Amino acid sequence: MQPPRHQLSARLPGKALKTSGVIWYLTAAAGQLAFIYYILVYYGGRTARGEYAAWNDRPIIMGYAEGDLLGNIMFALHVLLAAVITFGGLMQLIPPLRRRFPALHRWNGRLFMALAVFMAIGGIWLVWGRGAFLSVSSGIPTTINGILILIFAGIALRYAIRRQIDQHRQWAMRLFMAVNGVWFFRVMIMAWIIGNQGPRGMNSTLSGHADFAISYGSFLLPLLGLEIYFAATRSQSAGAKLAAAGFVLLMSALMALGIFGTITRMWGPYL
Repeated sequence: MQPPRHQLSARLPGKALKTSGVIWYLTAAAGQLAFIYYILVYYGGRTARGEYAAWNDRPIIMGYAEGDLLGNIMFALHVLLAAVITFGGLMQLIPPLRRRFPALHRWNGRLFMALAVFMAIGGIWLVWGRGAFLSVSSGIPTTINGILILIFAGIALRYAIRRQIDQHRQWAMRLFMAVNGVWFFRVMIMAWIIGNQGPRGMNSTLSGHADFAISYGSFLLPLLGLEIYFAATRSQSAGAKLAAAGFVLLMSALMALGIFGTITRMWGPYL
């Protein structure tokens, strides 16, 4: 028996919101799997062959440096573990996997949080200890992003220990967004360049007004979008759900544009 038409129309906004979330995830997953492939082929292949100086074959702030053993090790770990944490994060966001394999979800989540903390601390050290930044104004947002990762990981872990699952999942999602700040940064740069048909407002030290906005937006905008999604999920307003769904779809479209740019212009030419 079909439910009444008014019940179907009442469910539509919630379904639209949920569908927009799925579309966002699939778009992000496609881009992040491409990112993992790039890391494994470009950095993984050179590292496996012992060609450490070849890390610098493409423009990079500070990759391999002669005589800097600690810095080179930290850089290699930071880059190669990015593939692990990216794949692990994608796995955590698949509900059927979480329901059917709860033990895998728990252990993968622990690994994800441990790597997030290690890479946040390592990333901050690479910026200020090794000097891997182009300008102070570009190093500050990277540091703020790292600090947010540490905060979100601690709060998510606390709620997990207390078995407050709903709160844990929300903070784990915030952690996912913050962890992927570097990935969002690249995607946003390419979306901006393609959309403006050039690097308007950008310069070689990442201190232009567009650089500034993207540096902070790379982690603040995804977090804002997530909060909008959470609020719309809790809301009883059909309008709020539909508006949030539209916002998520718009963000997905812009992200798809940036992903296309990163694959074709930033990663592909070096593979």
